[in-house]
This record gives sequence, structure tokens and C-alpha cells, in this order.
Amino acid sequence: MTDETLNETPPAEEPEPTPGERLVEAEAKRDEYLADLQRLAAEFDNYRKRAARDQEALVARAHERLVQGLLPVLDDLERALEAAAEHEEAKLEEGVSLVHRELTELLRKEGLVEVETDGMFDPHVHEALLSQPAEGAEEGIVIQVLQKGYRLGDHVLRPARVIVAQ
Repeated sequence: MTDETLNETPPAEEPEPTPGERLVEAEAKRDEYLADLQRLAAEFDNYRKRAARDQEALVARAHERLVQGLLPVLDDLERALEAAAEHEEAKLEEGVSLVHRELTELLRKEGLVEVETDGMFDPHVHEALLSQPAEGAEEGIVIQVLQKGYRLGDHVLRPARVIVAQ
């Protein structure tokens, strides 16, 4: 043996923890696990809520696309009613009127609402295609509707296309 190995001290053994120290360690671990579990539960709850919101948004967008696709049909039926009224073809007018009424009712049940066009121009729901002078009308008043606008819930699907008094 060399002098160096003789001078080395043997590694000191760590004293065994007392029951009180073991209890403190166990409580610390318990608190750590409890905090982790609570954080995980909160993250899962947030995930569940986010997934529900995403699902509702997806359904709303699909609903909106369907209703938006039906708007041209509604426009065509209105034009057909106007043409039939001019030619006095009572049966055609009555049939188209029935279809128009049914489609309008169906869309109303789905939440479709016509944009109001009486009164002042509102850029949130109206699209001004022209502005022209109008006797007896104050500036900014909608004087003619070229195409009806519609809302679905709070969302404007299509603004009303209007002529505004200058």
C-alpha cells in the first residue's frame, strides 16, 4: 500500500433520517404531487372548454355557409315574383310565392334576419353603391334598396346594397 491510500479517509456514512425528517420529506412529495395533479386537472378542464368552443364555432360556420348558399335562391324567387306580378300569371305567381314563403320561413327559423334599411346609412350593415341627390331627404338617408342584406345571429352575412341621399 502506498502512503496515499493509507491517508485517505473512508467515505462517511450518511446517518439514517429520523422519523420526523421522513415525514417532512413525505409531506413535501405529497404536496408536489398534489400541485401537479391540480395543474393537470386545470389544463384538462381548459382543454375540454376549448374543444367545446371549437366545436360550436365549427357548427356555426357550417350553418352560416348553408344559409349563405341559399341567399341567391331567395333572390331569384323574389325576382320571379316581381316578373310574374307584372305579367299577371296568377298561378305562377301563387306557386313561386308559396316557395318563397316556405324558404323565407325556413331561413327565419335558422336565425336569418333581414337587415333594416329604413333610416340612416350604417356602414356596418349597408353597402352604399351610389349616392345621389334626393328632394326632401336629409343626407345619409337610405333612399333605395338594390339588394337586401341579411344577418345570421350577430354576424352580417351580406350587407344591404343601397342608394344613399347626398
